[in-house]
Amino acid sequence: MTIKEKAENYYDLLISVLKDLCHIPAPSGEEDERAKYCLEFVKKHGFSDAYIDDAKNVIWSIKGETDKRVFFTAHTDTVFPDRTPMPFIEDGEYFRCPGVGDDTASLTALLVASADALKRGIKPKKTFTFVANSCEEGLGNLKGTREIFKNFAAVTDRMYAFDGRIDHVSRKCVGSRRFEVTVETEGGHSFSSFGNTNAIAIMSEMVTEIYAIDVPKNGDSHTTYNVGIINGGTSVNTIAQKASMLCEYRSDNLDCMKIMQEKFDAIFSKKRKTAKVSVKVVGDRPCAASPDEKIMDEMTDLALKVQSAYCDVPVALKSSSTDCNIPQSLGIPAVCCGAYEGQGEHTREEFIKKESLKKGFCIITEVINAEAEK
Repeated sequence: MTIKEKAENYYDLLISVLKDLCHIPAPSGEEDERAKYCLEFVKKHGFSDAYIDDAKNVIWSIKGETDKRVFFTAHTDTVFPDRTPMPFIEDGEYFRCPGVGDDTASLTALLVASADALKRGIKPKKTFTFVANSCEEGLGNLKGTREIFKNFAAVTDRMYAFDGRIDHVSRKCVGSRRFEVTVETEGGHSFSSFGNTNAIAIMSEMVTEIYAIDVPKNGDSHTTYNVGIINGGTSVNTIAQKASMLCEYRSDNLDCMKIMQEKFDAIFSKKRKTAKVSVKVVGDRPCAASPDEKIMDEMTDLALKVQSAYCDVPVALKSSSTDCNIPQSLGIPAVCCGAYEGQGEHTREEFIKKESLKKGFCIITEVINAEAEK
């Protein structure tokens, strides 16, 4: 039976699992119920040693000839804070639900593809470890993957993360640092205390200076900054005593990351001369630290070849911030592969093509098979 024929046979199961997962809310750090569902699924399909670790990762393996490991992962959390089930709509050729693609479709395909691999009795040389990992999104700060490589870095050969659409492969990691910045001043009445320092004004100056940064360039690197949230003030007739913001910088180049840190530090330090400024790091995603280029090329070529076989448009290479940041920062080769077709990720209008569930299953199965043949 061909892989495509298998996908047809598993189509009803894929749809059932996707619907079940979409009805389980999973904000970063609160993936408990999804983790329980995934654990029950893999145990039911023969992975008797599967377990949930301290970071809410679900881990199951196909034992190889050695304990050297190849990881296959998809994350359980969504970017949405909702703690009640979100609407799931079947609309012709589409499924619509916040988080249905990122990363629920990939997680669904990973669960079913791993169960099929065990059923087929594949016998890999290296141990194949599958992970439904937590805390990939936002301020989850890759907690799940950090835990995995705290425990398994020494025995890991490589990792494939399945996250995103099938029209791209992510090889270069985008590192980021995220800050919660708070400004405090004496404030006062807007008329009788006019002239006192206003925390919102100081914060506004900081935002203006961030947006005046001349971003560094190193070869084909890409570096960005952003201010995402601002809060502060008491009333229209009060000189604001307190204001805060969430801001970040990102880059796919380690040297550029260091330069951006210096620039942000300079802005924060300058404003400490006129107000109390406190800075808390709330997110820290590292860049790559020179993983083996030969293995990276091999993995990238495999991902491009497999995804191109199921994609109607050319598959592009792109830089992304994904679970691959952690292994790559440790020098472990890791590539992020796409596993569904859809649009609107990180919006409430997100949708996927139903038929792409089959493609995701095929892509993951092809990668598993290729690794098993080595």
